[in-house]
Amino acid sequence: MNRKVQRIEFRFGKVGNLAPLMAAAAMILWAALSQSNVNGYVLVFFAALVTGVIFAKDEKAYGEALVHGLSKPMFAVIVLAVILAAVSGKLISASGAVQTIAAYVVAAGVTGKLFVAASFLITCLLAFATGTSVGTYFVVIPILFPVGVMAGAAPDFMIGAIVSGAAFGDNLGPISDTTIASSATQHADLGTVVKTRTRYSLPAAAGALILFLLFPQTSNGALVLEGSEGRVNPVSLTMLVIPVVIIVLCMMRKHLITALSWGILAGIAAGLLFGIYTVEDLVAFPGGFSVSGAIIEAITGTAGTVAMLIGVFALLGVLECSGFFEDVGVLLGRLAKKERSTEATIVLSVGILSMVTGVISVAIVALGDLINEIGEKAGVNRYRRANLMDCTGCVFCFLAPWTVHCVIPAQLTAAFGEEAAVAPGSVPFVNYYSLCMLVILAAAVATGYGRKPPKAER
Repeated sequence: MNRKVQRIEFRFGKVGNLAPLMAAAAMILWAALSQSNVNGYVLVFFAALVTGVIFAKDEKAYGEALVHGLSKPMFAVIVLAVILAAVSGKLISASGAVQTIAAYVVAAGVTGKLFVAASFLITCLLAFATGTSVGTYFVVIPILFPVGVMAGAAPDFMIGAIVSGAAFGDNLGPISDTTIASSATQHADLGTVVKTRTRYSLPAAAGALILFLLFPQTSNGALVLEGSEGRVNPVSLTMLVIPVVIIVLCMMRKHLITALSWGILAGIAAGLLFGIYTVEDLVAFPGGFSVSGAIIEAITGTAGTVAMLIGVFALLGVLECSGFFEDVGVLLGRLAKKERSTEATIVLSVGILSMVTGVISVAIVALGDLINEIGEKAGVNRYRRANLMDCTGCVFCFLAPWTVHCVIPAQLTAAFGEEAAVAPGSVPFVNYYSLCMLVILAAAVATGYGRKPPKAER
């Protein structure tokens, strides 16, 4: 099980090597233009995997490469997190807590664009404090998203505000895996990295906030609220113990799976204690080889997302074993000549790899040594390199519609009905933080903004 996976080769050289990726790209474009839901992206990656079989010279090695991708710890973490988060979200939404909060929000007049802007700021704070963007989705979306829709905010903009806030926290948070990876690979002090990163992240956050305040109120969510007024029940607010427990444990640096599990247990206990749920509401065996209840409904509802993640990580294993990542690094490394071209190379290489892998920290670690080497030769200081790597990841990885930053939020919105569901292909267009950061990155490389090293490096 621990032996090194054999490198795979394809027929027709580089063309065959790129065939699975090209098939995925074509299907992604088709799904995005068709405004497909998560299930469309399931087809994307399985089509890519089947295409690879046609071109692989050694089918056994190809199969082992697929399994290699699925053996990555990150795959198990994300799949388990998706399932557990669906259960915790179902416990909250089915309790009536969302309708109750929405009623109070509307009564306070915090509706439409004001609620979207407030959601962006709240998500920024939570993601910054917990250091996890994916974990933030699981905590925030089941509450803020439906409340915002009911308070008159368009679903697309609500999810855009939440994803933008998560991107900010992932980008700047001192305990974020991307912050730690970018500083460690470039041998830069973590505190100074966070301090110098504010040159990029705070302007991007300010730009995103302004954009979220400018959009018009286009949702008919208020009508949804009117139809659910009979479900307003202050007692249901006790179910907020779920996100509170998850947030506290994440801030204590507990594992995401552990935090979600304790959140579910706390929610079940609170629901039963206050009479919000009966045991049969949660789990029931009515006979006839069937199971019912909120918990099993939530678990089975994640089938599409889990299937897509299987395809994503299997393809990731193929790309890794084919030497694709190494080829990208070597090719872009040749472009690095002087300071500006080296910075552009850093942005391009991390951008491409973060989009392909869907995990920013993987791209940063994979390219860390190469960027350290070419950066030193060109005179790009370590803090600048770390910041360019992290900021680039929080642009391209968050804007790729097949990554967890688009697919998981889209999957979570689907739980609130077809009218509220947001397609993965729509998320990048309303992720204003990443779009603003893209502008800042381009300006930083072109003009040298943020290039000045901290005093300790001068």
